Amino acid sequence: MSLRKWKHIAEEVLIFPIRLYQKIHPYFFRGVCKFQPTCSQYAVEAIRTHGIFKGFYLAVFRVLRCNPFSRGGYDPVPPKKEKLT
Repeated sequence: MSLRKWKHIAEEVLIFPIRLYQKIHPYFFRGVCKFQPTCSQYAVEAIRTHGIFKGFYLAVFRVLRCNPFSRGGYDPVPPKKEKLT
């Protein structure tokens, strides 16, 4: 198997619990996310855009910013920077 295939499998394994959370969230939790996109959607986009390590870091940092003292609002996933060679 190629390295690209392994990276894709690792991303999907990391995204699966997030998708599961998105399915059960409306039944157990009430509330509105103060960010747009929601933290779980942000995590999925970050992992798909930046890969498992940086995407996971961005997702955790976003969840830590979700507190009563933050203003929330529109906060998209930053674009992937091109490598200079």
